[in-house]
Amino acid sequence: MIHRSSILKIFLPAALAMVAPAQQTPELFHKRPGSFPRWITFENPKGVKGGGALENKGAKGHPADRWPAGQTKTLMDLPGAGVVRHIWLTIPNRDPDTLRSLRVEMYWDGATRPAVSAPLGDFFGAILGRAIPLENEFFTNPEGRSFNCYIPMPFRKRAVITVTNESGRDLRWIFYQIDVEMLDTPDPNALYFHAFWHRVRWTELGKDFEILPRVTGEGRFLGTHFGLIGHPANVGWWGEGEVKIYLDGDTGAPTLVGTGTEDYIGTGWGQGLFQNRFQGSVVNDADNRQWAFYRYHVPDPVYFREDIRVTIQQMGGSEKENVLKLLKTGVEVQPVTVDWDGKFTKLLEEPGPVDLEKHPSSAKAWVNMYRRDDASAIAFFYLDKPENELPPLPPVATRVVDILKSVK
Repeated sequence: MIHRSSILKIFLPAALAMVAPAQQTPELFHKRPGSFPRWITFENPKGVKGGGALENKGAKGHPADRWPAGQTKTLMDLPGAGVVRHIWLTIPNRDPDTLRSLRVEMYWDGATRPAVSAPLGDFFGAILGRAIPLENEFFTNPEGRSFNCYIPMPFRKRAVITVTNESGRDLRWIFYQIDVEMLDTPDPNALYFHAFWHRVRWTELGKDFEILPRVTGEGRFLGTHFGLIGHPANVGWWGEGEVKIYLDGDTGAPTLVGTGTEDYIGTGWGQGLFQNRFQGSVVNDADNRQWAFYRYHVPDPVYFREDIRVTIQQMGGSEKENVLKLLKTGVEVQPVTVDWDGKFTKLLEEPGPVDLEKHPSSAKAWVNMYRRDDASAIAFFYLDKPENELPPLPPVATRVVDILKSVK
């Protein structure tokens, strides 16, 4: 018989390794030569040594700025090598329409195109522009009134972070702080942080939504924030779609494929509200047809050497009798499987066109079906170059259509 203490000695180190924090830093008590902390704020926008709190004789002279409509603010323009360790900011207007209208961009090492260009809300975890109390591995919003990001973002020569007010409204204040670890010598193995957001108003029937279109280079897929607005003509469960990751030359079929949407974020048999370190469901609003989740690949890294593409099927499910009603009323759905009494029938592999009504199964049989919805996502990833070939951020009108003006 194996003693319990022996089992712990065998398995505990591996278990601890699986939940190791995302940022691998030295022990708290170790020296860190060649590392210098800088806090970038309106009180010291250049992070100058001994150059903070100079206004109003040091008595809180410049904690915030007004943010007029249309104005781009450079929150940080820092030369040298370092790592952005933490970003915090807050604004008085945190409604969905505003948070989708504000744009955050990041440039590394003198690049002319941003590595990050996204709606401020979706970037910081306010998916679909909905600012709620949040805490996970990378993002926190302690009371629904501020935004924090802890993703490490290395740079070798220069880092620039800007925010642009495209809301059409003057904002009374913007407060922020960016915590940077400046380095004597850049890490030669460091990859550049990127983020890409886009939206498809109504997805094409049977066509997977691209969380991350194909990107070339070497890097790591870090995860996603995903938001869905259900099509008004559709009913039933929306989250049967499988996540697929195409790696290093995959074309017709992916190397990595999951089993369903709620499965991808670690739950099952539907999707309620929850927040964990690496996965969570933060919006479950059937009244407004809105759902949102996050998923980070930290203990289960996804590396790529040549290229990567990440998609999710636009697929839902309901009982057969409900699906037949949808088909009869002309709703654009396409049945793909029927599951009843332990028998799983692959409709798309049967000869001839799919005829669900004649299929020998109960009216209560579960039918998975392609459907059309409004999908949006931001993909977080690291890449071996400071620019990517992805499309630019869509205009504000595209970003805010059908977004709630406020949330009670």
